[in-house]
Amino acid sequence: MPTLRDILGQHNALRVLRAALESQRVHHAWIFHGPHGVGKRTTAEAFAGALLDPTTGPDLSGVIAPDPDSETQRLIASGMHPDLHLITKELARYSDDRAIRERKLISIPKEVIEQHLLAPASLAPRVQAGAVVGKAFIVDEAELLNDTTQNAMLKTLEEPAPGTVIILVTSSPEKLLPTIRSRCQRIAFEPLSTEEMRAWMRSAPSQTREKLGSDEAAWVIDYAAGSPGLAMIAIEGRLYDWAVQLEPMLAAADAGEFSPELGERMTKFIDEWAKAQVEKNKNASKEAANKAGARRMLHLLAERARRQLRDDASRGVDAAGALATIDLVRAAERHIESNVNLALTMEHLAARMAGKSDFSVPLIPV
Repeated sequence: MPTLRDILGQHNALRVLRAALESQRVHHAWIFHGPHGVGKRTTAEAFAGALLDPTTGPDLSGVIAPDPDSETQRLIASGMHPDLHLITKELARYSDDRAIRERKLISIPKEVIEQHLLAPASLAPRVQAGAVVGKAFIVDEAELLNDTTQNAMLKTLEEPAPGTVIILVTSSPEKLLPTIRSRCQRIAFEPLSTEEMRAWMRSAPSQTREKLGSDEAAWVIDYAAGSPGLAMIAIEGRLYDWAVQLEPMLAAADAGEFSPELGERMTKFIDEWAKAQVEKNKNASKEAANKAGARRMLHLLAERARRQLRDDASRGVDAAGALATIDLVRAAERHIESNVNLALTMEHLAARMAGKSDFSVPLIPV
């Protein structure tokens, strides 16, 4: 079980959380927000673990932390602590309702929140002597809560049982209702620095490091843009292979040469990635997996353009091409989120990057 000491980066967030632990005056509702994969959920688990543990206090160096060998930490590490509740959309698979179990996992069902948050939060906690709180609830990907479910949570967020803390973890805080946001203390998380990402890579399991050559490791750190979570997605999804195979066509597009194969190849990579995700999880939505795969591809293109932008700036040359590509990628992201056909979006993007079409007529969602 990670502790706050194990968190890489996030100095501002950790300063606030450690101050709360030291004072033992902890707000009952929090929003941890920031980019995907930068440690929000891991930090939430470490913070909750410290709040629940009566051994939490200054260690020999003066840092507030629980005893790593305590009974509370052993229970949390085994996933058996009765008062630490991690709520994810995947809990729908264990619902008593068959319809909920078989529903595609594109949101956190209201029934999951009712069963795993609202009902247990209404019960009096069993606060251990010396612990700051008696119950902790972490809702991961809170942006997947629809408005009805969020409204159902309002009373609990405003007046939970004494000794209860609720942490909403999200990469899209704007998708939370203003009434939710106003009831929570917000903690911003930031991308890790390049040095912190290198430290993360050095600490990764040996089987992960051994998969990577030096060129791929450097590319992964660049692609991840400060997100260990994105780095793992890149490694496990072999996204470096995408970059290598697409590079000749992208270089041609930089020179104004249109390759008809570019849009087709990007679509093929995304489709194969999405199919693999659905194969691993039969309840996964192919539509949601397509969107996630498209975001991976567009992030790859955007990071390539940002590298070009940095190189152009260092050489003092015109960066208009890289800036235009970043704008085109943002437009493609909007098309994907608006449910425009994936293949059409990629073909449109490939043509625009080569400057072979202005596509003045907006794409139509299908």
